[in-house]
Amino acid sequence: MSKDLELFRSWVDEAEQGSIVFFGGAGVSTASGIPDFRSAEGIFTKQGHLSPERLVSASYFWEHPEEFYEFYRAKLVFPDVKPNAAHIKLAELEREGKLSAIITQNVDGLHQAAGSKRVLELHGSMHRNYCLDCDKTYDLSFVLQAESVPVCEVCGGHVRPDVVLYEEGLNEALLEESALAIAKANILIIGGTSLVVFPAAGLVRYFKGNHLVIVNHTPTPQDSFADLCLRQDIAQVFSW
Repeated sequence: MSKDLELFRSWVDEAEQGSIVFFGGAGVSTASGIPDFRSAEGIFTKQGHLSPERLVSASYFWEHPEEFYEFYRAKLVFPDVKPNAAHIKLAELEREGKLSAIITQNVDGLHQAAGSKRVLELHGSMHRNYCLDCDKTYDLSFVLQAESVPVCEVCGGHVRPDVVLYEEGLNEALLEESALAIAKANILIIGGTSLVVFPAAGLVRYFKGNHLVIVNHTPTPQDSFADLCLRQDIAQVFSW
């Protein structure tokens, strides 16, 4: 075990109640088999003449719902994946009372599947879906079983996933809650995110605690402010 990893684990083991906050991105779920977005093997590579950013934009959803759902089901939904060691350890730290919140940019629900309770989902969740006309809610299986655009069983309206699409803003109340959680933390662990997507990446500036730890395969704009930068697989970092 490296000295940095040993130091990180000692900080976590010795942490006071409610003093840890975890802020994570797509890299948290890669160990579960979900590809990330911007690596060479990631989801966000060109899809013909359209970029994935366009394919999961709000305007594309409204203008081309059939094509939106074709890409969404094929590239963004992974119903059979399971939590990895990082998800499981974070849930354990919450049960122990050390971790006060998980702030995630992911929409896969793996933190909840591992047992975490306070998960602030900045970009929503694929497991929540709702009718645009009557607001009736549906689970992920309903969307996956639909032949094309899922249609509400009550009113016939189109059903959309409760996720933040490109061109849409984040929930302000959720951003405020996340900023407050980070401001109160003594240890902020950032994992599996490049910290280049705003406004979520800007949340880091609210941290005033003692230990900022970044766990990511590639450098981030916040590395120079971190007390530790671990260039290791996040599931291995949390395997103890």
